[in-house]
Amino acid sequence: MKCRHCQSDTFVAFADLGSAPPSNSYLEAATLKAPERWYPLRVNTCTTCWLVQTEDFAQRDEFFSEDYAYFSSTSASWLKHAQAYVKAMIERFGLGPGSNVVEVASNDGYMLQYVKAAGIDCVGVEPTASTAEAARGIGIEVIQDFFGVELARTMVANGQA
Repeated sequence: MKCRHCQSDTFVAFADLGSAPPSNSYLEAATLKAPERWYPLRVNTCTTCWLVQTEDFAQRDEFFSEDYAYFSSTSASWLKHAQAYVKAMIERFGLGPGSNVVEVASNDGYMLQYVKAAGIDCVGVEPTASTAEAARGIGIEVIQDFFGVELARTMVANGQA
């Protein structure tokens, strides 16, 4: 494993939660009798730059499929928190008309709906079709893709970030 920030290969594990199957995914009837794949859940700290990170044991699209099951807006307390957080960030950073907010892993628009309601331009980046479609359904612009360097460059070139 290499550190995502400094490329060091020296880590200290500080939380080992065992192993678990991917969450927020549906099993198909044909696969119910087959064993699920389980992945280690260990949290490591780079001893060079102190970035806390997990080790990747699967491809990202294994966790974030077209029919991703978790919609953030189903939690009333999470929506209340998102609304308060947006209000605090607007005040802290002086955001308003002419500002632009990008949320990576924007899910179903649970937070960006409050950004948009404040009259601030915003765009979400979300790899899952199910949640991206839900966000679009409430008027949130969504780029359905995994975030990375190339997408960031494209967004800057297109004036989205």
